[in-house]
Amino acid sequence: MSFLSREATIAKPGFSRWLVPPAAVAVHMCIGQVYAFSVFNKPLSAELGATVSQVNWAYMIALMMLGISAAVFGKWVERSGPRKTMLASCCCFCGGLLLAALGVKLKILWLILFGYGFIGGIGLGLGYISPVSTLVKWFPDRPGMATGMAIMGFGGGALIGSPLAQELMKLFTAGADATAGAALSFDQRLFASLIAPLKEPLNALASGTSSGAMQALITMAGIYACFMLFGAFIIRVPAPGWKPEGYEPKVAASHGMITTASVSVDTAWKTPQFWLLWTVLCMNVSAGIGVLGRAADMCMDMFGVGVAIGAGFTGLLSIFNMGGRFVWSSTSDLIGRKAVYCVYFILGAVLYAILPYTQETQNRTLFVICTALIISMYGGGFATIPAYLKDMFGTYQVGAIHGRLITAWSMAAVIGPSLINGFYDSRVAAGVPKAQAYNGTFYLMCGLLGVGLIANLLVRPVDPKYHVKEMPLA
Repeated sequence: MSFLSREATIAKPGFSRWLVPPAAVAVHMCIGQVYAFSVFNKPLSAELGATVSQVNWAYMIALMMLGISAAVFGKWVERSGPRKTMLASCCCFCGGLLLAALGVKLKILWLILFGYGFIGGIGLGLGYISPVSTLVKWFPDRPGMATGMAIMGFGGGALIGSPLAQELMKLFTAGADATAGAALSFDQRLFASLIAPLKEPLNALASGTSSGAMQALITMAGIYACFMLFGAFIIRVPAPGWKPEGYEPKVAASHGMITTASVSVDTAWKTPQFWLLWTVLCMNVSAGIGVLGRAADMCMDMFGVGVAIGAGFTGLLSIFNMGGRFVWSSTSDLIGRKAVYCVYFILGAVLYAILPYTQETQNRTLFVICTALIISMYGGGFATIPAYLKDMFGTYQVGAIHGRLITAWSMAAVIGPSLINGFYDSRVAAGVPKAQAYNGTFYLMCGLLGVGLIANLLVRPVDPKYHVKEMPLA
């Protein structure tokens, strides 16, 4: 077990810090599969005889547990180090997929909710904060860029998880000659040939009519475990006192909003800065997550397009969600965290205010540009907040502080969808055409962004009375 200890992950002299981002991305790309859970909604609904809404509770519980587990286990993550935490994340997340697969076989919905939602959600929280905390310590000179790389992986998890799950379900339910099917492309035939040895034993586990969901969940658990264990194996933490060549913390701190001191997680919890940043993240996420969740429906209702275009629009937003995490967080290294959040809130509110005009004029191009930028800043907000916390509270227990702060994400996952869905439903019930029913919600999102802007403008450096007086060596 000493191999898993924090001491065993301290980097030796000459270790390249650029080996750490691939480890972080490997974990985040795997746990980011949660964004692709919707591909299982209808197959699981058909197999279990449950409604899609009931099945979708697995996704909602997983996101809630992400924030809760990150807050609860944050201090343990800092004590135990990234390798042990990534292994625990792998066991919980991949174990949750296996429990969900068992729930499919036994036709037990609560087992899917418990496995994927509760156990898998704990894996999400552990896997989310540990790589980010480690990257902040390795890149004090460019924390925004570093965390952006990892969290970009989380945002892009659906780009891999969604087609992977769809292809697996298709292959496990296809005939015996699927690998030679003329309709399949070369890469599909290659993928099918790799999965072929698993097909017969896993199909034998399925009882009766199968959608392939059980087999897909088991296979994905194995694939994701390999990549997450790879990340856990190569991860390292810097030695005490290490700093990048040429980096001077006091020079960096001259920007005013960056501290060279540190604050413990239990103290940070009590500062006004923590709750202001909690509000900043909550409002930014609330304004974006509701739109992201209804992107396809919104596009079809507002412009009368077909399902294929609506799905394509959703995919485009996913790309901007992923890219914004890297671009905006890297930008924050140049202009500062407070400034970039002001851009999120002010520009975001302007873009939301333009959206009703795009519907009235049926200007699809402008609609796509505005929503793509909005979602890029939604993703950027996730990637910038760890660096903002590092600026405010130092690197000492930034992972644990980040863990407690992302409970704002759990709250936003309730606020955003509830507001946009509730307002839309009430407008439609009042007789407003579906194409116009979203317009009021866009102005509501402007209000949320206004609250976030005020909270951001109120952020000031942390009072020295909260600083740790004597820093521990590790």
